[in-house]
Amino acid sequence: MLAPNPGPMTLDGTNSYLVRAPGAATAVVVDPGPDDAGHLDRLVEGAGGRIELVLITHRHPDHTAGVDDLVARTGAPVRAVDPAWCRRSDPLRHGELLQVAGTVIEVVATPGHTDDSACFLLPHDVLWPGGGATGADARAGSVLTGDTVLGRGTTVLAHPDGRVADYLASLDRLAALDAGPALPAHGPVLPDLAAACRRYARHRRERLDQVRAALDSLGPAADADAVVAAVYPDVDPAVRYAAVLSVQAQLEYLRA
Repeated sequence: MLAPNPGPMTLDGTNSYLVRAPGAATAVVVDPGPDDAGHLDRLVEGAGGRIELVLITHRHPDHTAGVDDLVARTGAPVRAVDPAWCRRSDPLRHGELLQVAGTVIEVVATPGHTDDSACFLLPHDVLWPGGGATGADARAGSVLTGDTVLGRGTTVLAHPDGRVADYLASLDRLAALDAGPALPAHGPVLPDLAAACRRYARHRRERLDQVRAALDSLGPAADADAVVAAVYPDVDPAVRYAAVLSVQAQLEYLRA
């Protein structure tokens, strides 16, 4: 369910997801999104008023601002990697299997965008609209990717806790799932998660090469602002800060 918060960093808005096996009496909400009463109303109505669990892919407010209002409405527990976002439950653990809403959801830790980023592997008895357990979707289900893999564009590494080495390792981890579609928190569904991860990794390494070249020209002590001017000369001012964060993460990686 698309939240009404479009913007330069959120694309069309935040995709909140309702997850349940066919015929299940309860549902799981993944990323409630902004604190928008109309959007939260739609989530509660879509779940038939019976939300068993709320899951958070990472702490950014376009994913979490509606958490406490949703808890107040439903009493549902909230689980996230970051304990600060847990409500009436424990933090998520990599590899944990959540038996909820008539199905099993596997937690996949994917630090890199932030240090608390996680994705959720759905078995193929959970179908996304317009999809089904055929073709790519039949391999290992779908994966809710949060901001680790987006439907359009690329992901910012939110330095200082967003780190290049973590992110590349997370892309490898997701690609190895041999899953079907990626269900991102922003933008459209991608039909092949592994292909998207390979594309993201290739793009990240190309950016690292560009940053290396900029340091060769500017000097090894150049700061992120100078490197952004060289590597992202046409960046939209509205998202320049995101480019600076990613370059800071890349500089840390190269200098280490």
